[in-house]
Amino acid sequence: MKNSSRRQFVKNVALATAGTAAVTQTAEAAPKKELFIHHVYFWLKNPGNEADTAKLIEGLNALAKVPTIRMAHIGKPAATNRSVIEKGYAVSWMLFFDNIEEEEIYQKHPIHLKFVEDYSHLWEKVIVYDSVGPKR
Repeated sequence: MKNSSRRQFVKNVALATAGTAAVTQTAEAAPKKELFIHHVYFWLKNPGNEADTAKLIEGLNALAKVPTIRMAHIGKPAATNRSVIEKGYAVSWMLFFDNIEEEEIYQKHPIHLKFVEDYSHLWEKVIVYDSVGPKR
């Protein structure tokens, strides 16, 4: 190997090492992103009333238009049978947000406030599970 080639090799290794260190420091300095999940379960005043269930789902579909919601899922109890499964609710509403701040905007958004005003007469009980975890 010629001296100039060795010098170039050492220079390239030094540049690569410095670049890797800079990327690592940038990744470590960046704040960790956490996905925020807001999961709501509704028990209706008139359980089994299909018209009330449809009305609530209509309202949830309108509520899904809040711009900070990244993904929304409306569900009903599945036909699974295990002792740990809660099936007493009528409708579930699962929302994904980029962070807690986005969820807080959703809570105060006029569409959300209007939903509560227009549809709360349908339910007798609501349980909310909020969770955070790393984005993937």
